[in-house]
Amino acid sequence: MPSSGRAVPSRAPGCSVLHVDMDAFFASVEVRRRPELAGTPVIVGGAGSRGVVTSATYEARRYGVHSAMPTARALRLCPTATVLPGDTALYTEVSRAVMALFRSITPLVEPLSLDEAFLDVSGAGRRLGDAAEVGEYLRARVYDEQGITCSVGVAATLFVAKLASTRAKPDGLLVVRPAEVIGFLHPLPVGALWGVGARTEEVLLRLGLRTVGDLAHVPVRTLQRALGPAAGAHLHELSWGRDPRRVVPDEPERSAGHEETFARDVDDPAVVHRELLRLAERTAARLRAGGCLARTVSIKVRFADFATITRSRTLDVPTDVGQELYETARGLFDALGLDRARIRLVGVRAERLVAAGSTPRQLELGARERGRREAELAADRAARRFGAGAVRPATLLHRDGHPSP
Repeated sequence: MPSSGRAVPSRAPGCSVLHVDMDAFFASVEVRRRPELAGTPVIVGGAGSRGVVTSATYEARRYGVHSAMPTARALRLCPTATVLPGDTALYTEVSRAVMALFRSITPLVEPLSLDEAFLDVSGAGRRLGDAAEVGEYLRARVYDEQGITCSVGVAATLFVAKLASTRAKPDGLLVVRPAEVIGFLHPLPVGALWGVGARTEEVLLRLGLRTVGDLAHVPVRTLQRALGPAAGAHLHELSWGRDPRRVVPDEPERSAGHEETFARDVDDPAVVHRELLRLAERTAARLRAGGCLARTVSIKVRFADFATITRSRTLDVPTDVGQELYETARGLFDALGLDRARIRLVGVRAERLVAAGSTPRQLELGARERGRREAELAADRAARRFGAGAVRPATLLHRDGHPSP
């Protein structure tokens, strides 16, 4: 960083946007907790025939493992990998610390998920240098304070900054100056553009458009005829690096939840009830870690034929207590009146979140409920010290005759 009044040429002229993305976030946090796993393939996700990978270290990725892949397939590709169940409360806690660091640099922080955010650092230049220097500073602070790495994209627009951070992975920083945008974008595959999913990509490939440069040189009306007026115009603008969006700070998380696909379709309500309890406990821990209360609880039920239904109920008083979430979720499930229906997946979600300090919640609850919340807070502390599942409801100690994970 500049240390005197002498002018130092900027590495990132015209750039004020950072996209910061933690590297293999969940897996990196697990390796931090279990340093003996450093340098080895680690998979975070569900076990069993229907488990899904949520994160994997780069050592595992070299074997072709990636998120959303069935865990069973991941283990066929990388049989030496260590599979861990994940600890959302811990990941949320680390995320909060990282986001607090970002906000100490600039108030213009837009979290996209637990592990990535946009930052507008145009106001930090006098104190910390240009955007590239701010990015290097943040990378060093994240590593020093959290023991994990992140990658940073630096650009003039959100879209290009996000692409740059992807190209910088892992543990890198890439600056794309305004004069370099077209040369950076046009060789990329069309699938790199925001808004190009599998179906849109298929349409573009049928038109012979394989790269962003190919798409950029097609008349916008041709794209609009193929993709629709809005999508065609949107992709045309992005292909030339034009992205008017600005960083929108502190957009609150609107919901939090978890779902589980059973190893085998189940038709026993007691098994579903236990799973709803486990999911409610995990969701409540995430709420407490994020300093939020839920006004509404919803459930998702997916049947063996993949038909899916949801139900929700608004609470009289917002809560972050797992038992209260569970009782509401169980009531919603029981009200469905399912008679031995074969169920593939259930989920619990907390919605219409509010800040924990914004409601006089404790004044409206009796001693029993306060005691329950204190017990769950103690379980949170035990989980942070000893790992996920160190303390759990007795009902969850065994599931289907086997210890619950």
